[in-house]
Formats: sequence, C-alpha cells, structure tokens
Amino acid sequence: MTGRAMDPLPAAAVGAAAEAEADEEEDPPAADQLTPQAIEPQAIVQQAAAPSRMQMPQGNPLLLSHTLQELLARDTVQVELIPEKKGLFLKHVEYEVSSQRFKSSVYRRYNDFVVFQEMLLHKFPYRMVPALPPKRMLGADREFIEARRRALKRFVNLVARHPLFSEDVVLKLFLSFSGSDVQNKLKESAQCIGDEFMNCKLATRAKDFLPADIQAQFAISRELIRNIYNSFHKLRDRAERIASRAIDNAADLLIFGKELSAIGSDTTPLPSWAALNSSTWGSLKQALKGLSVEFALLADKAAQQGKQEENDVVEKLNLFLDLLQSYKDLCERHEKGVLHKHQRALHKYSLMKRQMMSAAAQNREPESVEQLESRIVEQENAIQTMELRNYFSLYCLHQETQLIHVYLPLTSHILRAFVNSQIQGHKEMSKVWNDLRPKLSCLFAGPHSALTPPCSPPEDGLCPH
Repeated sequence: MTGRAMDPLPAAAVGAAAEAEADEEEDPPAADQLTPQAIEPQAIVQQAAAPSRMQMPQGNPLLLSHTLQELLARDTVQVELIPEKKGLFLKHVEYEVSSQRFKSSVYRRYNDFVVFQEMLLHKFPYRMVPALPPKRMLGADREFIEARRRALKRFVNLVARHPLFSEDVVLKLFLSFSGSDVQNKLKESAQCIGDEFMNCKLATRAKDFLPADIQAQFAISRELIRNIYNSFHKLRDRAERIASRAIDNAADLLIFGKELSAIGSDTTPLPSWAALNSSTWGSLKQALKGLSVEFALLADKAAQQGKQEENDVVEKLNLFLDLLQSYKDLCERHEKGVLHKHQRALHKYSLMKRQMMSAAAQNREPESVEQLESRIVEQENAIQTMELRNYFSLYCLHQETQLIHVYLPLTSHILRAFVNSQIQGHKEMSKVWNDLRPKLSCLFAGPHSALTPPCSPPEDGLCPH
C-alpha cells in the first residue's frame, strides 16, 4: 500500500475552473515548486500511531447511520432476460427490469445500462459507482448472456440501495420511465445540473468535517479493503467450484442411474452355457431396472443444491466483490483526477510566477504584464477550486469507506446460506440413499446368493466376519 490519499474525482467531473489547466505542461513539478498538501509516507506512519483528532461539530454530516438491513430494504430489483430478434442479422437481448420500490417494470437494453452508469459518474464522480459487465458483440453464448444478466442485476441493486443514488432522479428514471428514449431522458436529467460538488451545500466546508489524519486513515483503510477483496475473491472462486461440483455430481448420478437401468433393460438372449445362472441374471436385471428413478432423484437433489449455492452464496459473494471493486475504482479516480490535476495546476502556476518575475526584470510592456497577472489570478482561482474539490473528494471517500463496513455483515448472510445449503442438501440426499438401500441390499441377500461379493482375504489369510 502507498501512503497517498484516496481519491474520488474522475477526470470528466472536474468543473469549469479546473479546465484552465488543459493546456498545461506534462513535466512534473520541480523540487522547489509548490506542491499539493499531501502527507509523506513517514508522516502517515506517525499519524497512524497518534489518536485521531476530529475536527467535526456535533451531528457531523460526515458520519453514516445506516445498517445493512436498511440498505437491503430500500429496493429489490429483478433483471430478467427477454431475448428478441430484431433486424435481419443481429439478435439483441432485452432485459425486463422490475423494481419493488417503484412498483415498476420496464424494458432495457445493455446500452441503456451504459448511459445510466455514465450519468451516475457524471453526477457522482466521488462515489462508488459499480462497474458494468463487458459487452460482447459477436458469439455471445447462453453462458455469457446469463453471466451478464446476473452482473447487471448486481449493478442495479447496488445502485438502488446506495444512500445517495437511491434518492436521485436518474435512478427513478431508469427504473420507471417506460418511453422509448430513456437514454436521452437520462442525459437531460444529469446534464442540466452540475455534479455533486456543485450541488452539495457542504461541499466548500468539507475540510471542516474531516479528521486531522484523514490521509493516514484512508491509507490504512485502503490496505484493509484491498486485503478483504483478495480474500473474498478466493472465497468466491472456491464457492463457484463447490457449486459446480454439485452440478457435475448431479449429471454423473443421472448417467449412473441410466446405465444401471440400461443393464436391467437388456434383452440380449442368455447363452446356453450360462443357463445355470439364468435366475441370477434375471433377478439382477429386475432389481437394476428400477434404480434409475432413485438415481434421477439423487441427481435432482444434487442439482438443486448446486443451483441454490450459485444463487445464495456465489452471487452474494459477487455482489460484495462488485462493491469492493467499485471502491478500488473510486480510489483510482481520485488519484488520477483531483490530486493529479491539482499537481499540474500548481506546476503551471509556478511557471506563470516565474514568467511574471522575468517580465518584471525585463521591463516588458504593461499590457503583457497585466495579461500575465490576469492569467495568474485565474490560475489561483482554479487551484482554490481544485483544493475544495480535493477535500470534498476525501469527504465522500470517508463516507464510502463507512458504506463498505456497513456491507461487511453480509459475510454472515453468505455463511448462513452456505451452511444451510449444505445441511439441507445432504439431508435430502441422505433420505434418498436410505430409501435406496433396501433395494440394493436385496440383491445380496440370502446365504446361497451368487451375488454376494467375495471376501478379499487380508494379508494374514483370515477372512473377517
């Protein structure tokens, strides 16, 4: 982990004041230039060891008071496939998106999701906007389409349960607008106003609510969340394998039962030299013929367990991973957005100051000096705006970090679902095996049965009883 501050600002979300540095130089600032207010790694370690000093009044708006139950209760959105062939060659996939909260059901294409996400990033560049699954134009098989449907469902549910997104008009439009031009409606609703920084009353005061050691806190939190992500990624991979094995087991049991049934249904005449065992063969066939029913039931139980673990365990793990990934993306946007632009703006400001000093030393014309002074003032305003955005970015990141921790109890939901699935699955399959055992034991019953399996003598030559 690095000791850098976490960063929520996407490049596209920088306001008009930040556009002044669009033509600035790409060279890194010199050592003697002004630098952004950043904390060096050594300072971070020192601050992490010191108690946090909160610069926040009573009833601080920085703190979230939500619980996981409250977030999950905000809405439940279903996303179902509606394949429909349109045009001569291309087959497009539509989704029926149903919201419990808005009591709505609308049809959406993948591109509608794309515009929806873009508008969220435009309005909330400092928040955790989940990523979308990739779009594959050609050769999209059923497995890919189903995986994408699940990912879109996770995406829209995370958005619908976010404290800010859930109250925004963009979400309401996406979940309830039934017109054909939903993309234009989304763009109009998002672009007629600025981003969250421009509309939040507390944006210019964000610094007042941040802890004094905000940089150190986020550096530590970022490392923790990265570790959690790595562990949950491994858990998800194992859970996928467990569910997949259950489904593979179902297929094997079904084939096993069919082959037993095939033996029992064999009509090939018995050769004369095997006449002495004709009754044995007939009894065996009769017993095996009916076993396919039980094995089909076993296969069904195993398949049910696998599907249940896919839905209740793997999908919940994927949901949490999507949330953690959106947090990581948010940190990347912060670093590549606010901090980077702030640094470049300071670099440009330093160059302007040098030009000003040079012009004064060379006694240039008053007009050129005034123009340079005007540009310096504009750059100072741009730097001030970016500093305010940087603090607001950290303010939002502090809240989004809290939101991650609100979701952490989802771990217990996942474990409960996994344990219950295992208990229920083994219980139901055990009952079928127990019902099957009498049919199997009758094959080997009787003291004179030729079907009694021979005893494999141990090394001492004695047959165990």
